[in-house]
Amino acid sequence: MFDSYLRESIIGRAVKAKKIKIKFYNPMDFCKPKERVDGRPYGGGPGMVLQPEPFLKAFSKIKLKNKKKTKIIIFSPTGKKFTTGYAKNSAKKYTDIILISGRYEGIDARVKKVLRATGYVVDDISIGDYVLTGGELPAMVLIDCISRQIPGVLGKYESLEEERVSSSEVYTRPEKLIYKGKSYKVPKVLLSGHHGKIEAWKKGLTKS
Repeated sequence: MFDSYLRESIIGRAVKAKKIKIKFYNPMDFCKPKERVDGRPYGGGPGMVLQPEPFLKAFSKIKLKNKKKTKIIIFSPTGKKFTTGYAKNSAKKYTDIILISGRYEGIDARVKKVLRATGYVVDDISIGDYVLTGGELPAMVLIDCISRQIPGVLGKYESLEEERVSSSEVYTRPEKLIYKGKSYKVPKVLLSGHHGKIEAWKKGLTKS
């Protein structure tokens, strides 16, 4: 699921340039043949829960140099909401970020308890108020957003949208768009060359 995404555009270039490095560890590789990786939840309830052992075995294969510079993220619909601020802090503070993606009803909670007990920082993170079939898409979202915060990944600091004044409306050529007999023009203030007024317009302090 990750292959085509990680080969393309900014993330693909960052991997090739060795600005970031991404490795995969599949819990399924640490199961016995024909052994189930899920089970019915204790206490009842719908769906199946992923067993802890395969995840802990997979984690044990990860070679980490500095525990204090490592953050573990487990995706959960009840977790803390992911933001650009969280991405910035993670990229600045940690050299290794481990994303643990589950499926079904989730991963046995003892995985998180074991990792915390061994001294790791473990966060529960949600990317939004909706339910997905697995943690792969949230993992891609975090890879993209956190990677953008690493120097050299975007090429120029100005490329970070959050570091420059923007607005909900952006325009480019042509100056006048004719569509089905109607004319749609670029706001005059953007053509004025007056940087102060343009910045104010972008901030929503003046009307175009």
